[in-house]
Amino acid sequence: MSGLILEKAKEMYLNLGFKGVTLDDIAQEMSISKKTIYQHYANKNELVEAVGTYLMQIIFDEIQKIAASGCNAVEELFEIRKYLRRTLEDKYRLAAYQLTRFFPEISQKMHMRQFDRMKESVSRNLQRGISEGLYRTDINVDFVSRIYFTGISGTKDSSVFPEELFNTNDLHNLYLEYHLRAICTPKGILLAEKYLTENKE
Repeated sequence: MSGLILEKAKEMYLNLGFKGVTLDDIAQEMSISKKTIYQHYANKNELVEAVGTYLMQIIFDEIQKIAASGCNAVEELFEIRKYLRRTLEDKYRLAAYQLTRFFPEISQKMHMRQFDRMKESVSRNLQRGISEGLYRTDINVDFVSRIYFTGISGTKDSSVFPEELFNTNDLHNLYLEYHLRAICTPKGILLAEKYLTENKE
């Protein structure tokens, strides 16, 4: 039952936002009592955090599949970018905004978990790219993985990157190009330019 509640809450939070959906709404939608929800989740905050963790797990599981698919390190970043673009639609952005505004403590926890997962993923990509001769051997993997996360997080700040100047897709493409040109060898740059051309819309 815990998993069913989690799945239904995820669906409703993504479609309607974290703020507006109550535990009563979820119980009614599932034709169960609110008491049943309380048997698995102590309160709404606990359920919101569980949904955030669940969503993050879904995304990083897919990123791991892409990493294991046999593509090179540069192509992996473009495949991840395509997946995130398909997946992180407006409803995800609305949910993230509401999480930050109305559940700041949970948002901060999720931010740090995301940092840990992304740092691990980027570090692995960097090490693979170095071994494939696509990334420079002199890059500081720990620094680059941290600055990559910081930069990605920064692009979400609309006071720095207002939507009237930067649409989300262009902004992420520009950031990926910026990242690759900083770390690639000449061989890696050739591949990056190929994928950049193929992914222009």
